[in-house]
Amino acid sequence: MVKVKPFRGIRPPKSLVEQVASRPYDVLNSAEAREEAKDNEKSLYHIIKPEIDFPVGTDEHDPRVYEKAAENFRKFQDKGWLVQDEKPCYYVYAQTMDGKTQYGLVVGAYVPDYMNGCIKKHELTRRDKEEDRMKHVRVNDANIEPVFFAYPENAELDAVVARYIQKEPEYDFVAPGDGFRHTFWIIDRDEDIEAITRAFEKMPAMYIADGHHRSAAAALVGAEKAAQNPDHRGDEEYNYFMAVCFPAGQLTIIDYNRVVKDLNGLTPQQFVEALAKHFVVEEKGAEVYKPVCLHNFSLYVDGKWYSLTAKPDTYDDSDPIGVLDVTISSRLILDEILGIKDLRSDKRIDFVGGIRGLGELKKRVDSGEMAMALALYPVSMKQLMDIADTGNIMPPKTTWFEPKLRSGLVIHKLS
Repeated sequence: MVKVKPFRGIRPPKSLVEQVASRPYDVLNSAEAREEAKDNEKSLYHIIKPEIDFPVGTDEHDPRVYEKAAENFRKFQDKGWLVQDEKPCYYVYAQTMDGKTQYGLVVGAYVPDYMNGCIKKHELTRRDKEEDRMKHVRVNDANIEPVFFAYPENAELDAVVARYIQKEPEYDFVAPGDGFRHTFWIIDRDEDIEAITRAFEKMPAMYIADGHHRSAAAALVGAEKAAQNPDHRGDEEYNYFMAVCFPAGQLTIIDYNRVVKDLNGLTPQQFVEALAKHFVVEEKGAEVYKPVCLHNFSLYVDGKWYSLTAKPDTYDDSDPIGVLDVTISSRLILDEILGIKDLRSDKRIDFVGGIRGLGELKKRVDSGEMAMALALYPVSMKQLMDIADTGNIMPPKTTWFEPKLRSGLVIHKLS
Protein backbone atom coordinates (compact mmCIF):
# COMPACT_ATOMS: atom_id res chain seq x y z
CA MET A 1 0.00 0.00 0.00
CA VAL A 2 1.15 3.56 -0.75
CA LYS A 3 2.06 6.04 1.99
CA VAL A 4 1.96 9.83 1.52
CA LYS A 5 1.99 12.82 3.83
CA PRO A 6 1.31 16.57 3.66
CA PHE A 7 4.24 18.93 4.09
CA ARG A 8 4.96 22.59 4.85
CA GLY A 9 5.63 23.78 1.33
CA ILE A 10 8.08 26.59 0.60
CA ARG A 11 6.45 28.75 -2.05
CA PRO A 12 6.62 32.13 -3.74
CA PRO A 13 4.11 34.79 -2.69
CA LYS A 14 1.26 35.04 -5.19
CA SER A 15 2.60 38.30 -6.60
CA LEU A 16 6.00 36.72 -7.42
CA VAL A 17 5.08 33.26 -8.72
CA GLU A 18 5.47 34.11 -12.41
CA GLN A 19 8.93 35.57 -11.79
CA VAL A 20 10.08 32.59 -9.72
CA ALA A 21 8.55 29.64 -11.61
CA SER A 22 10.60 28.04 -14.36
CA ARG A 23 10.82 25.10 -16.69
CA PRO A 24 12.43 21.93 -15.21
CA TYR A 25 16.23 21.82 -15.05
CA ASP A 26 16.53 19.02 -17.62
CA VAL A 27 14.53 20.44 -20.54
CA LEU A 28 16.91 23.27 -21.41
CA ASN A 29 20.64 23.85 -21.51
CA SER A 30 22.72 26.40 -19.61
CA ALA A 31 22.66 28.97 -22.42
CA GLU A 32 18.85 28.78 -22.68
CA ALA A 33 18.49 29.10 -18.88
CA ARG A 34 20.84 32.08 -18.89
CA GLU A 35 18.70 33.76 -21.55
CA GLU A 36 15.38 32.99 -19.83
CA ALA A 37 16.66 34.26 -16.46
CA LYS A 38 18.18 37.40 -17.95
CA ASP A 39 17.36 40.48 -15.84
CA ASN A 40 15.34 38.31 -13.40
CA GLU A 41 17.15 37.73 -10.12
CA LYS A 42 14.08 35.90 -8.78
CA SER A 43 14.11 33.13 -11.41
CA LEU A 44 14.36 29.60 -9.99
CA TYR A 45 17.07 28.94 -12.59
CA HIS A 46 19.47 30.57 -10.12
CA ILE A 47 18.82 27.52 -7.88
CA ILE A 48 18.26 24.69 -10.38
CA LYS A 49 20.73 25.91 -13.07
CA PRO A 50 23.13 27.92 -10.88
CA GLU A 51 25.92 27.72 -13.45
CA ILE A 52 24.21 30.75 -15.03
CA ASP A 53 25.69 32.84 -12.18
CA PHE A 54 29.22 31.91 -13.33
CA PRO A 55 31.13 32.82 -16.50
CA VAL A 56 29.92 31.09 -19.68
CA GLY A 57 31.53 27.68 -20.00
CA THR A 58 31.65 26.91 -16.28
CA ASP A 59 31.07 23.18 -15.72
CA GLU A 60 27.59 22.71 -14.27
CA HIS A 61 29.02 19.90 -12.09
CA ASP A 62 31.71 22.11 -10.51
CA PRO A 63 31.39 21.90 -6.67
CA ARG A 64 31.12 25.72 -6.59
CA VAL A 65 27.98 25.48 -8.73
CA TYR A 66 26.21 23.20 -6.25
CA GLU A 67 27.22 25.51 -3.38
CA LYS A 68 25.83 28.46 -5.35
CA ALA A 69 22.49 26.63 -5.59
CA ALA A 70 22.33 26.40 -1.79
CA GLU A 71 23.44 30.00 -1.37
CA ASN A 72 20.73 31.18 -3.76
CA PHE A 73 18.09 29.01 -2.07
CA ARG A 74 18.92 30.67 1.26
CA LYS A 75 18.85 34.10 -0.38
CA PHE A 76 15.39 33.48 -1.90
CA GLN A 77 14.06 32.63 1.58
CA ASP A 78 15.85 35.52 3.29
CA LYS A 79 14.41 38.00 0.80
CA GLY A 80 10.89 36.57 1.06
CA TRP A 81 10.80 35.32 -2.53
CA LEU A 82 10.10 31.87 -1.06
CA VAL A 83 8.07 31.51 2.15
CA GLN A 84 7.22 28.35 4.10
CA ASP A 85 3.58 27.50 4.85
CA GLU A 86 2.56 27.49 8.51
CA LYS A 87 1.10 23.97 8.50
CA PRO A 88 1.57 20.76 6.48
CA CYS A 89 -0.68 20.81 3.43
CA TYR A 90 -1.42 18.95 0.27
CA TYR A 91 -1.79 20.98 -2.93
CA VAL A 92 -3.75 20.70 -6.18
CA TYR A 93 -1.75 21.53 -9.30
CA ALA A 94 -3.64 21.77 -12.59
CA GLN A 95 -2.08 22.04 -16.05
CA THR A 96 -3.98 23.04 -19.17
CA MET A 97 -2.68 22.35 -22.67
CA ASP A 98 -4.69 22.62 -25.90
CA GLY A 99 -7.93 22.99 -23.96
CA LYS A 100 -7.39 19.84 -21.85
CA THR A 101 -6.75 20.08 -18.08
CA GLN A 102 -5.16 17.47 -15.81
CA TYR A 103 -5.36 17.77 -12.01
CA GLY A 104 -2.51 16.54 -9.82
CA LEU A 105 -2.07 16.28 -6.07
CA VAL A 106 1.25 17.47 -4.63
CA VAL A 107 2.27 15.08 -1.83
CA GLY A 108 5.22 13.84 0.14
CA ALA A 109 5.90 10.37 -1.32
CA TYR A 110 7.42 7.76 0.99
CA VAL A 111 11.07 6.78 0.38
CA PRO A 112 10.58 3.10 1.41
CA ASP A 113 7.75 2.84 -1.16
CA TYR A 114 10.31 3.66 -3.86
CA MET A 115 12.81 1.19 -2.42
CA ASN A 116 10.33 -1.69 -2.13
CA GLY A 117 8.68 -1.19 -5.53
CA CYS A 118 5.32 0.29 -4.48
CA ILE A 119 6.42 3.29 -6.53
CA LYS A 120 7.00 1.59 -9.87
CA LYS A 121 9.57 2.45 -12.52
CA HIS A 122 9.51 1.84 -16.26
CA GLU A 123 12.95 3.24 -17.20
CA LEU A 124 16.56 2.55 -16.28
CA THR A 125 18.52 5.38 -14.69
CA ARG A 126 22.13 6.39 -15.20
CA ARG A 127 24.30 6.61 -12.11
CA ASP A 128 26.01 9.85 -13.21
CA LYS A 129 22.64 11.60 -13.57
CA GLU A 130 21.45 10.21 -10.23
CA GLU A 131 24.59 11.48 -8.52
CA ASP A 132 24.17 14.96 -10.02
CA ARG A 133 20.64 15.25 -8.60
CA MET A 134 21.69 13.68 -5.30
CA LYS A 135 24.32 16.41 -4.86
CA HIS A 136 21.65 19.01 -5.58
CA VAL A 137 19.24 17.52 -3.01
CA ARG A 138 21.99 17.16 -0.40
CA VAL A 139 23.37 20.68 -0.70
CA ASN A 140 19.92 22.27 -0.55
CA ASP A 141 18.50 19.80 1.98
CA ALA A 142 15.35 19.99 -0.13
CA ASN A 143 13.50 18.66 -3.16
CA ILE A 144 13.51 21.87 -5.18
CA GLU A 145 11.65 20.27 -8.11
CA PRO A 146 8.86 17.69 -8.01
CA VAL A 147 8.67 14.33 -9.73
CA PHE A 148 5.69 13.31 -11.86
CA PHE A 149 3.64 10.25 -10.78
CA ALA A 150 0.48 8.56 -12.04
CA TYR A 151 -2.00 6.66 -9.89
CA PRO A 152 -5.00 4.40 -10.68
CA GLU A 153 -8.34 6.20 -10.94
CA ASN A 154 -9.75 7.03 -7.49
CA ALA A 155 -13.20 8.50 -6.83
CA GLU A 156 -12.36 9.67 -3.30
CA LEU A 157 -9.44 11.77 -4.52
CA ASP A 158 -11.50 13.06 -7.44
CA ALA A 159 -14.12 14.29 -4.97
CA VAL A 160 -11.59 16.21 -2.85
CA VAL A 161 -9.99 17.79 -5.91
CA ALA A 162 -13.41 18.73 -7.34
CA ARG A 163 -14.23 20.71 -4.17
CA TYR A 164 -11.00 22.71 -4.23
CA ILE A 165 -11.00 23.65 -7.89
CA GLN A 166 -14.28 25.50 -7.32
CA LYS A 167 -12.39 27.92 -5.07
CA GLU A 168 -10.19 30.88 -5.93
CA PRO A 169 -6.75 29.47 -6.83
CA GLU A 170 -3.56 30.51 -5.08
CA TYR A 171 -1.77 30.74 -8.44
CA ASP A 172 -3.19 30.99 -11.94
CA PHE A 173 -0.99 32.00 -14.85
CA VAL A 174 -0.01 31.13 -18.41
CA ALA A 175 3.67 30.31 -18.78
CA PRO A 176 5.64 32.28 -21.35
CA GLY A 177 6.94 30.39 -24.33
CA ASP A 178 4.69 27.31 -24.31
CA GLY A 179 1.39 29.02 -23.48
CA PHE A 180 0.36 26.33 -20.98
CA ARG A 181 -1.80 27.35 -18.03
CA HIS A 182 -0.73 26.47 -14.47
CA THR A 183 -3.24 26.67 -11.60
CA PHE A 184 -2.59 25.85 -7.94
CA TRP A 185 -4.73 25.44 -4.81
CA ILE A 186 -3.79 24.78 -1.16
CA ILE A 187 -5.51 21.87 0.65
CA ASP A 188 -5.31 22.85 4.32
CA ARG A 189 -8.52 21.51 5.90
CA ASP A 190 -7.65 18.66 8.29
CA GLU A 191 -10.54 16.43 7.18
CA ASP A 192 -9.49 16.74 3.51
CA ILE A 193 -5.86 16.05 4.39
CA GLU A 194 -6.97 12.92 6.26
CA ALA A 195 -9.17 11.80 3.35
CA ILE A 196 -6.28 12.12 0.89
CA THR A 197 -3.86 10.21 3.14
CA ARG A 198 -6.40 7.39 3.63
CA ALA A 199 -7.23 7.17 -0.08
CA PHE A 200 -3.57 6.70 -1.02
CA GLU A 201 -3.18 4.06 1.71
CA LYS A 202 -5.66 1.86 -0.19
CA MET A 203 -3.67 2.02 -3.46
CA PRO A 204 -1.47 -0.93 -4.40
CA ALA A 205 1.03 1.26 -6.29
CA MET A 206 1.94 4.54 -7.94
CA TYR A 207 3.86 4.89 -11.20
CA ILE A 208 6.72 7.20 -12.15
CA ALA A 209 5.59 8.95 -15.31
CA ASP A 210 8.44 11.44 -15.67
CA GLY A 211 11.48 12.15 -13.49
CA HIS A 212 13.14 8.77 -12.94
CA HIS A 213 16.50 10.35 -12.06
CA ARG A 214 14.93 12.88 -9.68
CA SER A 215 12.93 10.08 -8.02
CA ALA A 216 16.00 7.88 -7.60
CA ALA A 217 18.09 10.78 -6.28
CA ALA A 218 15.44 11.94 -3.80
CA ALA A 219 14.84 8.41 -2.49
CA LEU A 220 18.56 7.60 -2.24
CA VAL A 221 19.29 10.80 -0.28
CA GLY A 222 16.38 10.02 2.04
CA ALA A 223 17.70 6.51 2.64
CA GLU A 224 21.19 7.93 3.14
CA LYS A 225 19.94 10.33 5.82
CA ALA A 226 18.07 7.50 7.55
CA ALA A 227 21.24 5.38 7.66
CA GLN A 228 23.27 8.29 9.06
CA ASN A 229 20.80 9.08 11.85
CA PRO A 230 21.38 6.88 14.96
CA ASP A 231 18.00 8.04 16.32
CA HIS A 232 16.08 7.38 13.09
CA ARG A 233 12.38 6.82 13.79
CA GLY A 234 10.86 6.69 10.29
CA ASP A 235 8.63 9.76 10.50
CA GLU A 236 11.33 12.37 9.76
CA GLU A 237 10.78 14.69 6.83
CA TYR A 238 13.69 13.15 4.88
CA ASN A 239 11.64 9.94 4.63
CA TYR A 240 9.49 11.71 2.03
CA PHE A 241 10.10 13.43 -1.30
CA MET A 242 7.91 15.75 -3.34
CA ALA A 243 5.73 14.32 -6.11
CA VAL A 244 2.83 15.58 -8.20
CA CYS A 245 0.44 12.65 -8.64
CA PHE A 246 -2.13 12.56 -11.47
CA PRO A 247 -4.92 10.08 -12.22
CA ALA A 248 -3.54 7.89 -15.00
CA GLY A 249 -6.62 8.42 -17.14
CA GLN A 250 -5.98 12.16 -17.38
CA LEU A 251 -2.45 11.81 -18.75
CA THR A 252 -1.38 11.75 -22.36
CA ILE A 253 1.91 10.33 -23.61
CA ILE A 254 2.97 11.91 -26.87
CA ASP A 255 5.27 10.50 -29.53
CA TYR A 256 9.04 10.37 -29.08
CA ASN A 257 10.67 10.24 -32.50
CA ARG A 258 14.06 9.38 -33.99
CA VAL A 259 16.42 11.01 -36.50
CA VAL A 260 19.50 9.25 -37.88
CA LYS A 261 22.59 10.81 -39.46
CA ASP A 262 23.26 8.23 -42.21
CA LEU A 263 21.77 5.18 -43.92
CA ASN A 264 24.66 2.83 -43.08
CA GLY A 265 26.03 2.95 -46.64
CA LEU A 266 22.68 2.41 -48.36
CA THR A 267 21.07 4.72 -50.89
CA PRO A 268 17.57 5.97 -49.95
CA GLN A 269 16.08 3.52 -52.49
CA GLN A 270 18.04 0.57 -51.09
CA PHE A 271 17.01 1.54 -47.56
CA VAL A 272 13.31 1.67 -48.46
CA GLU A 273 13.60 -1.67 -50.29
CA ALA A 274 15.24 -3.24 -47.22
CA LEU A 275 12.29 -2.12 -45.08
CA ALA A 276 9.87 -4.21 -47.18
CA LYS A 277 11.15 -7.42 -45.53
CA HIS A 278 9.34 -6.61 -42.27
CA PHE A 279 6.97 -3.76 -43.16
CA VAL A 280 4.22 -2.94 -45.62
CA VAL A 281 5.72 0.20 -47.21
CA GLU A 282 3.51 2.87 -48.81
CA GLU A 283 4.88 6.05 -50.33
CA LYS A 284 2.89 9.11 -49.18
CA GLY A 285 4.64 11.90 -51.12
CA ALA A 286 5.68 15.33 -49.88
CA GLU A 287 2.82 15.91 -47.40
CA VAL A 288 3.63 15.16 -43.76
CA TYR A 289 2.38 11.71 -42.77
CA LYS A 290 1.58 10.92 -39.12
CA PRO A 291 1.29 7.35 -37.78
CA VAL A 292 -2.38 6.40 -37.37
CA CYS A 293 -2.22 3.43 -34.97
CA LEU A 294 0.07 1.08 -33.10
CA HIS A 295 2.63 -0.68 -35.33
CA ASN A 296 2.29 2.00 -37.99
CA PHE A 297 5.35 4.25 -38.46
CA SER A 298 6.08 7.38 -40.43
CA LEU A 299 9.36 7.55 -42.33
CA TYR A 300 10.86 10.65 -43.94
CA VAL A 301 13.80 10.14 -46.27
CA ASP A 302 15.04 11.79 -49.47
CA GLY A 303 12.23 14.37 -49.50
CA LYS A 304 9.40 11.81 -49.24
CA TRP A 305 7.13 10.49 -46.49
CA TYR A 306 6.31 6.79 -46.19
CA SER A 307 3.87 4.75 -44.13
CA LEU A 308 5.46 1.62 -42.62
CA THR A 309 3.17 -1.00 -41.11
CA ALA A 310 4.85 -3.85 -39.23
CA LYS A 311 3.90 -7.28 -40.57
CA PRO A 312 2.03 -9.45 -38.03
CA ASP A 313 4.87 -11.96 -37.66
CA THR A 314 7.31 -9.26 -36.48
CA TYR A 315 5.95 -8.94 -32.92
CA ASP A 316 4.27 -10.95 -30.17
CA ASP A 317 1.19 -9.40 -28.58
CA SER A 318 1.80 -11.35 -25.36
CA ASP A 319 5.28 -9.82 -24.89
CA PRO A 320 4.82 -6.44 -23.09
CA ILE A 321 8.21 -5.15 -24.31
CA GLY A 322 8.44 -6.84 -27.70
CA VAL A 323 5.05 -5.51 -28.77
CA LEU A 324 6.11 -1.87 -28.26
CA ASP A 325 6.70 0.11 -31.43
CA VAL A 326 9.95 1.44 -30.01
CA THR A 327 11.17 -2.18 -29.73
CA ILE A 328 9.96 -3.15 -33.20
CA SER A 329 11.61 -0.15 -34.84
CA SER A 330 14.81 -0.50 -32.81
CA ARG A 331 15.18 -4.17 -33.70
CA LEU A 332 14.08 -4.24 -37.31
CA ILE A 333 15.15 -0.79 -38.59
CA LEU A 334 17.76 0.80 -36.37
CA ASP A 335 19.68 -2.38 -35.53
CA GLU A 336 19.10 -4.78 -38.44
CA ILE A 337 19.35 -2.26 -41.29
CA LEU A 338 21.21 0.75 -39.88
CA GLY A 339 23.54 -0.99 -37.42
CA ILE A 340 22.54 1.10 -34.39
CA LYS A 341 22.83 -1.27 -31.43
CA ASP A 342 22.66 1.01 -28.38
CA LEU A 343 20.20 3.90 -28.35
CA ARG A 344 21.81 5.36 -25.21
CA SER A 345 25.32 5.73 -26.60
CA ASP A 346 25.28 5.72 -30.42
CA LYS A 347 26.13 9.21 -31.71
CA ARG A 348 24.45 8.58 -35.09
CA ILE A 349 20.96 8.86 -33.60
CA ASP A 350 19.07 11.67 -31.91
CA PHE A 351 15.58 11.93 -30.39
CA VAL A 352 12.88 14.53 -30.89
CA GLY A 353 9.88 14.98 -28.58
CA GLY A 354 6.56 15.00 -30.37
CA ILE A 355 5.75 18.42 -28.90
CA ARG A 356 7.99 19.83 -31.67
CA GLY A 357 5.79 18.32 -34.38
CA LEU A 358 6.74 16.22 -37.40
CA GLY A 359 7.80 19.38 -39.22
CA GLU A 360 10.89 19.38 -36.97
CA LEU A 361 11.81 15.94 -38.31
CA LYS A 362 11.48 17.11 -41.91
CA LYS A 363 13.53 20.21 -41.15
CA ARG A 364 16.43 18.23 -39.68
CA VAL A 365 16.55 15.87 -42.65
CA ASP A 366 16.12 18.58 -45.29
CA SER A 367 18.96 20.58 -43.72
CA GLY A 368 21.34 17.70 -44.40
CA GLU A 369 22.06 17.22 -40.68
CA MET A 370 20.16 13.92 -40.72
CA ALA A 371 19.53 11.31 -43.42
CA MET A 372 16.18 9.98 -42.21
CA ALA A 373 13.49 10.48 -39.59
CA LEU A 374 11.16 7.96 -38.01
CA ALA A 375 7.95 8.93 -36.19
CA LEU A 376 6.28 6.49 -33.80
CA TYR A 377 2.72 6.15 -32.55
CA PRO A 378 2.79 7.01 -28.83
CA VAL A 379 2.57 4.33 -26.17
CA SER A 380 -0.46 4.37 -23.88
CA MET A 381 -0.62 4.78 -20.11
CA LYS A 382 -1.99 1.21 -19.95
CA GLN A 383 1.11 -0.09 -21.72
CA LEU A 384 3.34 1.87 -19.35
CA MET A 385 1.53 0.57 -16.25
CA ASP A 386 1.46 -3.02 -17.55
CA ILE A 387 5.21 -2.90 -18.12
CA ALA A 388 5.87 -1.45 -14.66
CA ASP A 389 3.51 -4.01 -13.06
CA THR A 390 5.37 -6.92 -14.67
CA GLY A 391 8.73 -5.56 -13.49
CA ASN A 392 9.89 -4.84 -17.02
CA ILE A 393 11.78 -1.79 -18.25
CA MET A 394 10.90 0.18 -21.37
CA PRO A 395 13.58 0.77 -23.99
CA PRO A 396 15.30 4.18 -23.90
CA LYS A 397 13.46 7.26 -25.21
CA THR A 398 10.00 5.68 -25.24
CA THR A 399 7.76 8.18 -23.43
CA TRP A 400 7.37 11.94 -23.65
CA PHE A 401 4.91 13.62 -21.30
CA GLU A 402 3.59 17.09 -21.95
CA PRO A 403 2.99 19.55 -20.41
CA LYS A 404 6.04 19.44 -18.15
CA LEU A 405 5.63 20.34 -14.49
CA ARG A 406 6.50 23.95 -13.74
CA SER A 407 9.24 24.16 -11.11
CA GLY A 408 9.11 26.65 -8.25
CA LEU A 409 5.41 26.48 -7.38
CA VAL A 410 6.29 24.60 -4.18
CA ILE A 411 9.45 23.14 -2.61
CA HIS A 412 9.83 20.40 0.02
CA LYS A 413 12.42 20.82 2.78
CA LEU A 414 13.98 17.61 4.16
CA SER A 415 14.36 18.90 7.72
